[in-house]
Amino acid sequence: MTEKKKNLTLKHGMILIVVFLLGALSLYGIFYFFPNVIGTTVTKLEKDVTITDEGIAEAVDKVYDSVVVVNTYVNNDPSSSGTGFVYKTDEGKAYILTNNHVIVDAEDVYVKFTDETTVKAEIVGSDVYSDIAVLSVDEKYIISIAEIGSSEDARLGDTVFAIGAPIDSAYSWSVTRGIISGKDRLVEVELTSGNTTTPMVVNTIQTDAAINSGNSGGPLANSNGEVIGITSIKLASETIEGMGFAIPIETAIEYAETLINGEEVTRPYLGIYMIDISNVIMNPFYYRDYYEYIKEVNITSGIIVTEFEKNSPAKEAGLEINDIIIKVDGNNVSSSGYLRYYLYKHKVGDEMTLTVIRDGKEKTIKVMLTEN
Repeated sequence: MTEKKKNLTLKHGMILIVVFLLGALSLYGIFYFFPNVIGTTVTKLEKDVTITDEGIAEAVDKVYDSVVVVNTYVNNDPSSSGTGFVYKTDEGKAYILTNNHVIVDAEDVYVKFTDETTVKAEIVGSDVYSDIAVLSVDEKYIISIAEIGSSEDARLGDTVFAIGAPIDSAYSWSVTRGIISGKDRLVEVELTSGNTTTPMVVNTIQTDAAINSGNSGGPLANSNGEVIGITSIKLASETIEGMGFAIPIETAIEYAETLINGEEVTRPYLGIYMIDISNVIMNPFYYRDYYEYIKEVNITSGIIVTEFEKNSPAKEAGLEINDIIIKVDGNNVSSSGYLRYYLYKHKVGDEMTLTVIRDGKEKTIKVMLTEN
């Protein structure tokens, strides 16, 4: 081999070595700086979810003209305002659903439609414990009737919207949108009738759609424009935001139909006077005797029986003064509101089971419920 050929072969060899080293160095750099570029391939099966958001304008249109602003008067002076909606017509009359607390103590009630027509309404009936009221006007004033849906078929995360008159008339027929945040939420409230305030627990639909003062009695509707609830309660504080509540439409219509048919809403009763243990603990000096008693039996939650009404079914069943009711039908009861909630799920003539603490021992009493 000539000297020239030897030099050429050596040169080619050096080039190959350099190319190899550069390739190795590049590959090392890829692994070092981009470790995820080459790795194990994992196949993951995901559930197909189709999400579309084209707005709810058509759904709002279906409900909008059925919504009315409710204004109440006492001695011809404005008293309160709220919202309602037309849910049916029958024999020339149109029936409007709203909340009892919107029209309570009112002497006159007027409703205003979306075309600005204002009409005096008749109070067909109301019920404090369900917080439902029914108004009626002549059918000729009606622009639209709300389509009724099902709260039972609604699912968490479903789109919903509320229409109402928050704050004052300047914001009448405001639309707010959200989702269903919870179902079967038990919310403690105080319902007022005259000078009497009664603690109650209400079964509700929870939503994050904005609900403000004045929205009460208005519709909560689904994305099909069907009413599934009546907005009733807003839970608000400095630390809580976006928690509104509505009465399921099935419950509202059940009571509304009873009122329209001229029937009295009847509920069973126990015939007892009571004090929540939580109130005793918060006011130990005012309830000194009861405070010493609950300390003695070491009970921190429940309801103390303080007295009986005449012909009390609870007394006839064997309940005694100073018995502490801790359960109804096996459900824990921490307050008189929860006691009423479970009591009103029964009908007159039903048997209800009370679990009580007497002299430090647990006892079960079965009460045959009667009408007050």
